[in-house]
Amino acid sequence: MGLYSRIVFPRLLDLTMSGQELNDYRQSLLQSVKGQVLEIGFGTGLNVSYYSDEVTALTAIDPNEGMAAIANPRIQDSTVDITLKTASAEALPMATESFDAVVCTWTLCSIPNVEKALTEVYRVLRPGGKFFFIEHGLSPERGVGTWQRRITPLQRRIADGCRLDQPMATLVKAVFDQMECEEFYSRDLPKLIGYFYRGIATKG
Repeated sequence: MGLYSRIVFPRLLDLTMSGQELNDYRQSLLQSVKGQVLEIGFGTGLNVSYYSDEVTALTAIDPNEGMAAIANPRIQDSTVDITLKTASAEALPMATESFDAVVCTWTLCSIPNVEKALTEVYRVLRPGGKFFFIEHGLSPERGVGTWQRRITPLQRRIADGCRLDQPMATLVKAVFDQMECEEFYSRDLPKLIGYFYRGIATKG
């Protein structure tokens, strides 16, 4: 892992992902999360303050060890029991059927093998467990989608692997038994980076 990914990018990520609109979406998504929870792509810990006291324990993973320097103070301030690990969502080091919920916010876009990661999420969920997600991805608007595909190679270089052209709902639906998902444009972000998918998928 290079200096940019380990030192510079975590600070840029924390700055760009901490706006009020995104925090409103976090709060809305996480308010019904409970039990034993896994968060993939924990990043700098911006979700921590939105977990309720119904979360009995949170296991958090991120492949970028540089995120911990910013995340740790938020972990220490939280009333939730949080364990942070450096790991990849494509090979989760957890037992099968060990979580009530998995959380993922603006993370799937940067996972190289997102299909494998979603299969792993499904594996570690207990029957009836839920996958809570909000992601940005491919817009159905033809002109926007065309430009998303064109600039994704540049985006991947400057945003540590982030892709703009992933059809998130289709990817999640291919793995899970049930899914409720809403799609919409962000209020404040440009259309190219602000087409959002927010949903809950359930393991049967």
